[in-house]
Amino acid sequence: MYYERFQYINNAIAREKFLKHATREEKIALIEATNPTWQDLAAEYLPPFPPNL
Repeated sequence: MYYERFQYINNAIAREKFLKHATREEKIALIEATNPTWQDLAAEYLPPFPPNL
Protein backbone atom coordinates (compact mmCIF):
# COMPACT_ATOMS: atom_id res chain seq x y z
CA MET A 1 0.00 0.00 0.00
CA TYR A 2 1.18 3.50 -0.75
CA TYR A 3 -0.30 6.91 -0.13
CA GLU A 4 0.65 10.56 -0.17
CA ARG A 5 -1.03 13.53 1.47
CA PHE A 6 -1.65 16.79 -0.33
CA GLN A 7 -2.96 20.12 0.86
CA TYR A 8 -4.55 20.92 -2.50
CA ILE A 9 -6.70 18.56 -4.54
CA ASN A 10 -5.19 19.75 -7.83
CA ASN A 11 -1.75 18.57 -6.69
CA ALA A 12 -3.17 15.17 -5.72
CA ILE A 13 -4.89 14.78 -9.09
CA ALA A 14 -1.71 15.69 -10.95
CA ARG A 15 0.27 13.13 -8.92
CA GLU A 16 -2.37 10.45 -9.61
CA LYS A 17 -2.12 11.09 -13.34
CA PHE A 18 1.67 10.90 -13.16
CA LEU A 19 1.61 7.61 -11.24
CA LYS A 20 -0.99 6.14 -13.58
CA HIS A 21 1.58 6.16 -16.36
CA ALA A 22 4.50 4.90 -14.26
CA THR A 23 5.81 1.40 -14.90
CA ARG A 24 5.11 -1.42 -12.48
CA GLU A 25 8.76 -1.41 -11.45
CA GLU A 26 8.61 2.33 -10.66
CA LYS A 27 5.48 1.82 -8.57
CA ILE A 28 7.03 -1.07 -6.66
CA ALA A 29 10.18 0.99 -5.99
CA LEU A 30 8.02 3.82 -4.66
CA ILE A 31 6.19 1.46 -2.28
CA GLU A 32 9.39 -0.22 -1.10
CA ALA A 33 11.06 3.13 -0.42
CA THR A 34 8.51 3.88 2.33
CA ASN A 35 7.21 0.40 3.21
CA PRO A 36 9.98 -2.15 2.49
CA THR A 37 8.21 -5.02 4.27
CA TRP A 38 4.88 -4.34 2.53
CA GLN A 39 3.22 -4.05 5.94
CA ASP A 40 -0.58 -3.70 5.80
CA LEU A 41 -0.93 -0.06 6.86
CA ALA A 42 -4.71 -0.30 7.19
CA ALA A 43 -4.31 -2.76 10.06
CA GLU A 44 -3.25 0.13 12.29
CA TYR A 45 -6.43 2.09 11.61
CA LEU A 46 -9.19 -0.47 11.12
CA PRO A 47 -10.58 -2.94 13.61
CA PRO A 48 -10.01 -6.60 12.71
CA PHE A 49 -12.72 -8.36 10.75
CA PRO A 50 -15.16 -10.30 12.90
CA PRO A 51 -14.84 -14.09 12.71
CA ASN A 52 -17.06 -15.84 10.20
CA LEU A 53 -20.12 -17.26 11.88
